[in-house]
Amino acid sequence: MLKAGVLGAGHLGKIHLKLLKQSENYNLIGFYDADEANGKKVEAEFGYKFFNSIDALIDAVDVVDIVTPTLSHYECAKKAIAKGKHIFIEKPITNTVEEAEHIRELLAKHNLRGQVGHVERFNPAYLAVKDEIKSPMFIESHRLAEFNPRGTDVPVVLDLMIHDIDIILSVVKSKVKNISASGVAVISNSPDIANARIEFENGCVANLTASRISLKKMRKARFFQKDAYISVDFLDKKCEVVKMKDAPENPGDFDMVLQNAEGVKKQIYFDNPDVANNNSILDELNAFADAINNNRAPVVTLHDGTEALRVATQIIACFK
Repeated sequence: MLKAGVLGAGHLGKIHLKLLKQSENYNLIGFYDADEANGKKVEAEFGYKFFNSIDALIDAVDVVDIVTPTLSHYECAKKAIAKGKHIFIEKPITNTVEEAEHIRELLAKHNLRGQVGHVERFNPAYLAVKDEIKSPMFIESHRLAEFNPRGTDVPVVLDLMIHDIDIILSVVKSKVKNISASGVAVISNSPDIANARIEFENGCVANLTASRISLKKMRKARFFQKDAYISVDFLDKKCEVVKMKDAPENPGDFDMVLQNAEGVKKQIYFDNPDVANNNSILDELNAFADAINNNRAPVVTLHDGTEALRVATQIIACFK
């Protein structure tokens, strides 16, 4: 079992502590939190060992799980890597692309593993259709959340939209050609609602909307490609695949057949793949343990996290 320690015991940090304790792949050693009063409170309430020194915790573990505010990711990661520890780092990977690239260099130099917490890659609805998404040419995503002061220290692009940026970059096998975007600050000092259009060199276009001042929650993405349409509901864990194939000469009474202006007939097939019941955060942590134990690339590499941050940063630059 890998000895694990958590940096940061806020809302998400407490979830990570609970799941690392549950996991059969980790031995949870304890946690560090910059707020000593909060650290002692969490220790008293849940029984996890609180370390009052970040160095003492890092020295005691094999894997450092960084769940601190984004601004401190870089310094925490540097400390862990310098001491030869593998790092799991919450999204966004760091505050700047330069910091992310430096961490990647350090990790490679020390021959260590690192994974970024882009948890939607482990969403069961996405996993159920992931292999059906082949060369999408138009993608639409909507990620709407109710207002929560907890996330307003960063623009909505880094808080919410970055999830969809990562998913899109993982399925579009092409370089980004152009980005245009607009964002509006309504309640916070940084944009609370944003829309971005990402154009890729292969002609694919992705249209992303994110809001943290919505009256209802929504986390949906739709992928359009040759002869297929794939829909993923990340929130309700549902998915749908609609495929079109050449229609048979003699379709059945209940077959759905469409004919275009050129007279070409296509038969439509509907599929609702089975969606597994899982805990995505536990799965991502266990997948990282598997990558370390078997010396293979993690599902979400630091390169992936860096590229998602790079696109997010370019989107934010459009607001100025």
